Amino acid sequence: MPITRRGTLALPALALAAGPAAAQGAPVKVGVLLPLTGNAASAGNSARAAIELATELVNTPHPELASMPLMATAGLPNLGGRKLEAVFADNQGNPSVGQNQALRLITQERVVGLTNGYQSSVALTASAVAERYGIPYVNGESVATNLTERGFKWFFRTTPIGPDIARVYLDFIEEQQKQGRPVGKIAIIHENTEYGTSIADTIAKEAEARGRQIALRIPYSANSADVSPQVLQMKDVQPDVAVFISYTSDAILYMRTMRAQGYKPPVLIGDDSGFSDDSFIQTVGDISQGVINRSAFDASRPGSNSNKINALYKAKTGREMDDTTARMMQGYLVMADAINRAGSTDPAKIQAALRATDLKPDQLMIGYRGVRFNEKGQNVLASALLVQLRGKEYVSVWPEDQASAPLELPFKGWS
Repeated sequence: MPITRRGTLALPALALAAGPAAAQGAPVKVGVLLPLTGNAASAGNSARAAIELATELVNTPHPELASMPLMATAGLPNLGGRKLEAVFADNQGNPSVGQNQALRLITQERVVGLTNGYQSSVALTASAVAERYGIPYVNGESVATNLTERGFKWFFRTTPIGPDIARVYLDFIEEQQKQGRPVGKIAIIHENTEYGTSIADTIAKEAEARGRQIALRIPYSANSADVSPQVLQMKDVQPDVAVFISYTSDAILYMRTMRAQGYKPPVLIGDDSGFSDDSFIQTVGDISQGVINRSAFDASRPGSNSNKINALYKAKTGREMDDTTARMMQGYLVMADAINRAGSTDPAKIQAALRATDLKPDQLMIGYRGVRFNEKGQNVLASALLVQLRGKEYVSVWPEDQASAPLELPFKGWS
């Protein structure tokens, strides 16, 4: 169904005008799509706590975070101090549910924008609804490359994506080779939804461009009950580097299965997601020591915005903030900043403010080089580093000039 100018502008304007959110002084509602139940519920509820914290930070002054937009004031100053309200919707990790929840948030809750989604497959369907209704959608965490290749005008994404991630992995592998470590045989093990397939394809493409072969690629069904055959394939090929693209339950199952079969690849890289989830660390952290993980969030530097936000999050939840949660929180804060700069709840004005976004590193709570969107809605200043699990925490280890601890190889696992 083609997206018409009338479809993108008239419908949301009518919906917003009719709803209570249009009333003077009423909270400004932003819809937040998260998997609050299902296999990714741990990640979804961690993100919910972060979004609740972000809302509190916007609505009440926090001068210790004054370098960040909206932190030193109360509410949205350019809208007369109106409060920000997060309206949560459980997408259950299901694309069709996410689609329906996006529609409900827009037409019934009268939100002025949507954020997050977690799974790329959910963001794919939910953002199509937002596009049809002309509602800004800021995604902070879904990395499937095709999300910003659809010609959408209302979709914006703050996180690093497939090509950025692939370059990080291949740069790291090539540096290890220069240091004399054997890294010639690369394996990619990935779940077979939009997220896993997209990232695996991008890594394989980057490897080919650099004259490197992928020795083994293993797609598997997400939320599998048994991954023994896949681990046996790895044992047979004996890759030097294994890159896992998995959500939480799968990441946990792979670690347990490798432990049971006594198999450890020399270098094990987890592509964020399940490997960042606190439930992964608490459940199998003791047999996953030394796993390398992609991250843009390093809370280990005292005095940084990341460190301060992490302390507030830990006080609220009792646990450390993980990278995926931080990326979702940053996306939500970018939406809040755009609404304030727009000085309006008019979706078109918020869209224009998002297009004009130009945030600097010290204005963020995560380690990007900034936030500035290209014509496709992708943040061209997104970046990532590699962290490594030590005990119950990840520490930054690469690139060396951003590291808080030295890299330790080979992968220790349970030894």
